[in-house]
Amino acid sequence: MISAITHIARLARAGFVFAREGVFGVVDPSLVPPPGQLALRIARLVERPGAKSGPHLSRALTRLGPAYLKLGQFLATRPDVVGVMMARDLESLQDRLPPFSQAEAEAVIAQSLERPVAQAFASFGPAVAAASIAQVHRAEVERDGVRTAVAVKVLRPNVAARFRRDLADFFFVAHKAEAHSAEARRLRLVEVINTMSRSVAMEMDLRLEAAALSEMAENTRDDPDFRVPTVDWDRTTHNVLTMEWIDGIALSDHARLEQSQVDLPDLGRKVIQSFLRHALRDGFFHADMHPGNLFVDDGGRLVAVDFGIMGRLGMKERRFLAEILLGFITRNYRRVAEVHFEAGYVPAHHSVENFAQAIRAIGEPIHNRTAEEISMAKLLTLLLEVTGLFDMRTRPELILLQKTMVVVEGVARGFDPKLDIWKVADPVVREWIERNLGPVGRVQGAMSGAGELGRVLAGLPAIASRSVAVLEQLETMTREGIRLSPETIAAMGRTEGRKSRWRTLALWIIAGTFIAILFAIRQL
Repeated sequence: MISAITHIARLARAGFVFAREGVFGVVDPSLVPPPGQLALRIARLVERPGAKSGPHLSRALTRLGPAYLKLGQFLATRPDVVGVMMARDLESLQDRLPPFSQAEAEAVIAQSLERPVAQAFASFGPAVAAASIAQVHRAEVERDGVRTAVAVKVLRPNVAARFRRDLADFFFVAHKAEAHSAEARRLRLVEVINTMSRSVAMEMDLRLEAAALSEMAENTRDDPDFRVPTVDWDRTTHNVLTMEWIDGIALSDHARLEQSQVDLPDLGRKVIQSFLRHALRDGFFHADMHPGNLFVDDGGRLVAVDFGIMGRLGMKERRFLAEILLGFITRNYRRVAEVHFEAGYVPAHHSVENFAQAIRAIGEPIHNRTAEEISMAKLLTLLLEVTGLFDMRTRPELILLQKTMVVVEGVARGFDPKLDIWKVADPVVREWIERNLGPVGRVQGAMSGAGELGRVLAGLPAIASRSVAVLEQLETMTREGIRLSPETIAAMGRTEGRKSRWRTLALWIIAGTFIAILFAIRQL
């Protein structure tokens, strides 16, 4: 009870900030249920002067602190939850905060590395970038009398406690929404917050980001067009990550790229094909490939940084992706539909033919068109509408992949407006399919399946033994029943009574605050 009141108090403050920043001002009251209409009228009363102009939601999320800022960035990758237009607006949300002091940064490093900063680094400069979770400093290390530049990422002090508190509030809202909304259950809001929670937890342990760097370095060591910075494991801990300093040109710096006479159309090709290789070949991809996180080095290779958000795909999802892409490339919409059903993403009671028809409505308008002529926002809208129409449950890993593909194509199109993503993707997709779904791939799959079958057969005696024990327990319960003491029954009654009173109170309180927020987000 006390915990619930605390959640509501903190969330009410968030609602007040949304109201002050004019987030609710863009909502059509006629689309909101009566309790929400009252909340909207109250919200307009506290709206600050001048709040009607500018990015309402981005401004509010920034005011609410690191966790809300990260939530906004995460929801930008989930257009299925907040809508395509809202997701596009949130893409511009910048994770930039004032840096914490040099003294605090050096204290974190000294404690984490268990030695003074002067012993760990030959020089240690001020912060060059600061975000919600960490900030980056330029430093130097000395080896055999030679100084080498490194980037040192330092976790913000006490950031973990702040995130835990705010994430608990997000879970509270998600659970209540799923308990009372079929649409919330279809969107799997609890799983959405779970995914965000896991992502943030990994970002707040810089050893895991270092491990992601190391894994991708191994995956891409033979790639001619892509590499990642080298990790300095001797100077990396939970709170500190030290890696190679990248002196390349950021892909966001178009002026320097043109001055350096970089082949921009070829750079666009490298961006798309590198991403597809990582997703299909490795099942492990950088999920935040905006231009500020990508550089081109002196050798013309792409270099990616900031591995806080990563995506993974199992073999099932990779096969799904490859066949979907190939189906769109070859206009085999029937096969695209069948793959959805084979993967279990669309319930079996739907018609394959009807689903293929819906897929055709997506594929035909983009066939043989260049990226300049394709509205990716419209394409994504159609995909999301189709998934809802055919009861396709949200797949977080596929949504993240889908969203990253849109970002990657946007980056590539900035270098070559006439780029055709389907033609660029074709050789990568076909190579993966020939290797994994051709004769050799089928033999390997059969061998893997035989190994799995052997492990299952080896475990059958233990499974049978456990099954007998469970059946004996069920037989005893059926014969004798479940016996509860009077004290237990009385305690259960008191608990249920409190839950019932709380549910009634919570529904009315939450309605006033959160229905308006949800409608605001959906309508922006």
